[in-house]
Amino acid sequence: MRTGPGPRAGAHGPIPIPDADGPRAAGDEPRRAGGGPRPDADGPRTGTREPVPAANRSRPSRALWRLGGLRTRLVLAFVLVAAVSGATATALAYRESRNAVLDRKQDAVRTEVRNRIEQEAADFDIPADEVSLTRLATGIADGLGSDTVVLVQYRTLTATSDASADRTWITPALRAAVRDRNRMSFQRVDRQGTPYLAVGTPVAFESGTPSGLDVFAVTSLRAELEATSGVVEAVRDGLVPVAALAAVLALLAAGTVLRPVRELGRATRRHAAGDLGSRARVRGRDELADLARDFNETAEALETSVAELREQDARAKRFVADVSHELRTPLAAMTMVATVLDEDAAALPPDTAHAARTVSQEISRLSRLVDDLMEMSRFDSGAARLHTADTDLAEAVRATLALRGWTGRVTAELPDGIRARVDRRRVDVIVANLVGNALRHGAAPVTLTLAADPAGGTVTVEVADRGPGLPPEVLAHVFDRFYKADTARTRSGDAGQGSGLGTAIALENARLHGGTVDAADRPGGGAVFTLRLPLRPAGEEEDR
Repeated sequence: MRTGPGPRAGAHGPIPIPDADGPRAAGDEPRRAGGGPRPDADGPRTGTREPVPAANRSRPSRALWRLGGLRTRLVLAFVLVAAVSGATATALAYRESRNAVLDRKQDAVRTEVRNRIEQEAADFDIPADEVSLTRLATGIADGLGSDTVVLVQYRTLTATSDASADRTWITPALRAAVRDRNRMSFQRVDRQGTPYLAVGTPVAFESGTPSGLDVFAVTSLRAELEATSGVVEAVRDGLVPVAALAAVLALLAAGTVLRPVRELGRATRRHAAGDLGSRARVRGRDELADLARDFNETAEALETSVAELREQDARAKRFVADVSHELRTPLAAMTMVATVLDEDAAALPPDTAHAARTVSQEISRLSRLVDDLMEMSRFDSGAARLHTADTDLAEAVRATLALRGWTGRVTAELPDGIRARVDRRRVDVIVANLVGNALRHGAAPVTLTLAADPAGGTVTVEVADRGPGLPPEVLAHVFDRFYKADTARTRSGDAGQGSGLGTAIALENARLHGGTVDAADRPGGGAVFTLRLPLRPAGEEEDR
């Protein structure tokens, strides 16, 4: 059939088909990352990727980095970097290969469709009927491959090369683009999980006048996507050996980094154990070598300072021991003279008698101080020894109180039957120092309580008073040598009687037994000192 006075469609050559160049119709937008087109009015298009919410993104937990040591963290960091790099490379390779494959397919389909339409529509008569449209669609499809379906539309008539094909592949957006913009357009669609490329173009007369005939071709993209999926699988399969190689490299790097760190740690532990001559080995000229050099310089300075302090301390202790020893001979003579003067003081004039008694008291105090210094020097030199024997502790404590005239001044709870292997002389010194301290610095009533703990293998002696107690600044130094608190805990009648060594000597004697002495404030006021001794000290030496 003819079109009337106008030329027959394609009578003077191929029918011109508007190109897809220039502004694209709906569905011709540039492809997004991953190859998918942007969504249009018909819903999201195939390949569109929704952004992953930040809360759902996989990221290492902080707790993971706290597990294990530095070696574990280095290995995890290397493996994580390798995995992220591999995943990134996989995504980039997949995107680029997919875009390249789809672009080639798209260009090839458009070219083939254009060529087939020009060939088949050259002798096509307009107006057309459904039979001629079907013949045209079949002819175009025959040259495009078995997986391509062609749909031809002329005004209200439509025909396809496959009667069973789903005509909804041609979306309203693509139809509108072909009809309104009068140029070839394409769109990617997804049906039942299979991606398709739909290409549509109007057919015009040689003069460029629209003929009203629109041709659409739909071809599957499954083969192209499977080809790009092979790239992803190949890269994914290569991630495991890459991660293993990264772990090996991490172990090697960790060994190089951690070796000097471990050596420095061992040197530090030897220093903490008392080996001040320990040094770290210096390797190379990097930051770890600088750290080792700094450690060695610090250790050398510390060793020098400690050696000087030890030498000074040894000289001081030796001086105290020598002075104490040298004072004993003149003190013995002075004590005999003072005793004679003290006995004859009643026959002397009052002033002379007072002076004689004062001299006797001060010589007695000096004698006790020298004895205390000699005792401390024996502890310092390691010459103090235990001479233990099976002892009735209640009887020993009663003897201590009676010997010093404290029986009536101290309320004692001394249950019978508590026996332990102790050095009786040293227990006498401990109890005397604790009770004397309570009587001098505390207030009545002073109580002494003896108790045993057979299950724990210990015995306790608790001495408490009702004085002003022990302030925190005093409690921290109560067992220091020559430490004296202020006069708040000193009764006026006994001021200046202590040497400041009583509690230190008590603590040293307790430690010699394997025990200890603790000091604390009483909740109701006053101070309490608690002596704890084992029932049978280790390394005991029985006095035979």
